[in-house]
Amino acid sequence: MKRLLSGNEAVARGAWEAGCKVASGYPGTPSTEIIETFSLYPNVYAEWATNEKVGLDAAIGAAYAGRRAISTMKHVGVNVAADSLFYAAMTGIEAGLVIVSADDPAMHSSQNEQDNRQYAKFARIPCLDPSDSQEAKDFTIAGFDLSEQFDTPVLLRMTTRVCHTSSPVEVFEQQASVPEPHKYPRNPAKYVMIPANARQRHPVIETRIVDLSVFAETFPHNRIEWRQKDLGIITGGIAYQYAREVFPDASILKLGMVYPLPEKMIKKFASQIKKLIIMEELDPFIEDQVRLMGVEIYRPQDIELNNYPMTKSVFPMFGEFSPAVIRIEAKRAGLYDGKIPDSIPDLILELPPRPPTLCPGCPHRSSFYVLSKLKLPVNGDIGCYTLGIAPPLKITDTCGCMGAGIGVAHGASIAGDSERHVAVIGDSTFFHSGVAPLINVAFNRSNVITIIMDNRITGMTGHQQNPGTGKTLMNQDTVEIDIEAMVKACGIKKVLTVAAYDVELIEKTLKQWMKEDGPAVLITREECALLPTARKKYISLQVTDQCNGCTVCFRIGCPAILKSEALDPKYNRPLAEIDSQLCTGCEICAQVCPRDAILFRDQVKMLQGKAKD
Repeated sequence: MKRLLSGNEAVARGAWEAGCKVASGYPGTPSTEIIETFSLYPNVYAEWATNEKVGLDAAIGAAYAGRRAISTMKHVGVNVAADSLFYAAMTGIEAGLVIVSADDPAMHSSQNEQDNRQYAKFARIPCLDPSDSQEAKDFTIAGFDLSEQFDTPVLLRMTTRVCHTSSPVEVFEQQASVPEPHKYPRNPAKYVMIPANARQRHPVIETRIVDLSVFAETFPHNRIEWRQKDLGIITGGIAYQYAREVFPDASILKLGMVYPLPEKMIKKFASQIKKLIIMEELDPFIEDQVRLMGVEIYRPQDIELNNYPMTKSVFPMFGEFSPAVIRIEAKRAGLYDGKIPDSIPDLILELPPRPPTLCPGCPHRSSFYVLSKLKLPVNGDIGCYTLGIAPPLKITDTCGCMGAGIGVAHGASIAGDSERHVAVIGDSTFFHSGVAPLINVAFNRSNVITIIMDNRITGMTGHQQNPGTGKTLMNQDTVEIDIEAMVKACGIKKVLTVAAYDVELIEKTLKQWMKEDGPAVLITREECALLPTARKKYISLQVTDQCNGCTVCFRIGCPAILKSEALDPKYNRPLAEIDSQLCTGCEICAQVCPRDAILFRDQVKMLQGKAKD
C-alpha cells in the first residue's frame, strides 16, 4: 500500500517498521516532524530532550540496552551532540542506532549552512543520503541493519527539500521482528572510553570503515543507471532528482551511501564515460574523495562560474540547488545547451517581500520595545526572539547559536565594555544551553542582565513541549521546572518574574538594575499568543479619535497596527488603525500610547455612549 508522506514522515515510518523502540532529540527545522510523527505509532517511546546531546545520549543508552533507537536534530544540532557522536562511533552499539542530521542548504531557518556528511567521515561512520520520501523510509530501515551488521551508529543525512517534500511511499502495517534485548552489556573494554580502552578501539573503527567500503560496492542503494555515455554524473540525495530532470539522457551513478564510497564502482563508471561531473549540494564531499581515487573529473577551463570560488568543478558550494541553478551553472560550464526557463525566477521577483516579524500579541514585544528605548547592547539567541533584529525594534546586536547570548554578553562584560550588556534567551533555549553560561556569569560575577522570555512553549519550531511546560511529547503530565528557582540555584541573587505584557514594570526594573552592579535575571512570563488557550482570550483593540499620528505605537512593530489613509489635520501624519482580524488585545500598544488613544472596543462604545448623553 502506498501513502503520500513527507520525507520526515517517511523516516518516522521507516523507524517504526524497522522495530525502533526509542526516539529522542530536540526540535529544529527541518527535522522536527520526525519525532512528532514517530510518537504517534504504537509500542514506541518518544521524547523531546533538553538538547541534542542529551537526546543522542538517551538514544545511545537505549541502543546499548538492546533496543533500536533513533535520534533526530537539525544540522547545527549535531554540533551540540558531537561529543556523544564521536564516543558512540568509538564504542559501537548493541542494537541499531540511526542519527538523523537534517541539513538546511540555503539556510531557510538556520544561522549557517554546513554539510554534515563531513561528520560521518570525521567520526568514521557510514552516511546515507536519500533523494525522496521512499528512500527516506528505505534508508532508515537500511540504517538500522547497517548499524547492527557493522556495530556502528549510522548517520542519515536529510536536507530541507527531502524533509518537507511529499511523495508516494510503499508502507507495511507490521513492524519488523527484532531480537528481544538481552542483559545490559558488562563490557568495559568496549564501552568505557578511558584512554587505554579507546586506544584499543581506534584500530577497530578504522578496520570497520574498510569493511564498509567493501560493502558499499554491493549496497543496493548504490546503483549505475546507464544511458548515453557522453556525460556521466555521480550524485546523491536531492541533487539526483535535479540531475534526472536537467540531464535526462546522461548516465548516472546514484549513491545512496555517500560515505564510505564504492571505489571500484566509481572507477568502473568513470572508465566508460567521456565527461564526468559530480553533482552535490554544498561541500565537494564526494568530489574530493573521487579525485583522491585518481579519477578525472571534468572542470571547465578559463571560465568564471558565476563568481563562485573554483573549489568545486562546476556547481556552487553554497545555496540550495534547483533545476534552474543546475541549468545556469551547467550552461556556463559548457555542459548544457538547452533553454533556461526564466518564468519562475521572474515570478519570484514579482512577489512582495515578506520579512519575518514577531506575531501580533507576541509577549516578547514589550521587552524589545523597552530595550529599543534604553539603547543597550543586546546579545540575542536562537528562537522567536531572534526577530528582535527586525525593524522597527532593531535591538539585537549579536546572535550566534543556542545559548550563546549569555556567554557573549559575559565576554563583553569581563573585557571591560563600558555599556551594560543584556542577554536575551527563551525558556526552551534556556533549558537547552542557557543554564551553563548563566552559572558562569554568577560564578565570575559579570555585570550581565539576562532576560529569559518564558512563553510557555518551544515557539519557533512549532509549539513543542519543554521542561517548563509540565507536559511531555507524549502528553503525559510531568514535573514543571520553575525557571526562577533554577536561576536562583545557579547563584543569581537578583531575580524577578514579571508579566510579559507589563511594559511599565519591565522598563522600571531594567532602569533600576542599570544603576546597580552584579548579574541579574528578569523573567518575562506569558504564553505564546498562538497557543489555543491564548487564542480564546483575543479581544480586539480600537484606535479612538484621540490619535494624532504621533507614530509611537508604530515603533512596537506589531503587524496589527497599520497606518491609515486618514491624516491628522494639524501635523498631516497618518493616523493609526488596528486590524481587528489580527489584534489579540495584548495592550502593549495601549500602554505605550501617550494620548490614551487605544482602547478595547467595548470601552470605545462606552465612551461614545457617554458622549451622546
